[in-house]
Amino acid sequence: MEDQLTLSPVAYYEGPLTEKFGLPRQSGLVPEIEGTLVFTPPYRMREAFRGMEGFSHLWLIWGFSKNHTWSPTVRPPRLGGNERLGVFATRAPFRPNPLGLSLVELVEIKDGGVKGILLVVRGADLMSGTPIYDIKPYIPYADARPQARSGFATGPDAELCVKCDEALLAPFTPTQRQALKKVLAQDPRPHYQHDAQRIYGMSFAGFDVHFRIDDRTVLVTDIRKGSSD
Repeated sequence: MEDQLTLSPVAYYEGPLTEKFGLPRQSGLVPEIEGTLVFTPPYRMREAFRGMEGFSHLWLIWGFSKNHTWSPTVRPPRLGGNERLGVFATRAPFRPNPLGLSLVELVEIKDGGVKGILLVVRGADLMSGTPIYDIKPYIPYADARPQARSGFATGPDAELCVKCDEALLAPFTPTQRQALKKVLAQDPRPHYQHDAQRIYGMSFAGFDVHFRIDDRTVLVTDIRKGSSD
């Protein structure tokens, strides 16, 4: 008999990025991104968080809510999207069981009133609305392995230079401005697209951000209130 496991979200992530385009490719690459974990009713009681204040970082086990198929091989963006590797040798979203793992910084544990306990976190690589299935504390002596081999993922890509009229950033808080610039500096384009005249768009904190990339420079052309607001 095949074992089955039914998962129900314990929380949902609320953050500034509402689409796949623009998401950091790994957690921690944009530590300025701030979001909130809002728990579902059965798990909002304060007792479930007793002792959490002693930890600075958390592991989030979550679901790829926009992916419903899997593939035995995938094309990692790090390799330019041209080389196929086994799905289990990558962190691609097209998995047999669509589960992700992210390390985030715990900023604050606060009372959300009728929403119960809220966790404010930074550095997530998640879309707003992502279901969270479990949370575990990060323990450095057990979880950190500085000498571990990392295969083809030898380090983060070099960041791009971001140029933006400061007046366009007026709607954002200082932290949001830093986060947006860092997201753009990570080069959110698919690795196979290099048209310097193409205008890209992404949603961030309720606004539509338009930009183009010329060589190693991101040029923000426009920021407008999102059409869905």
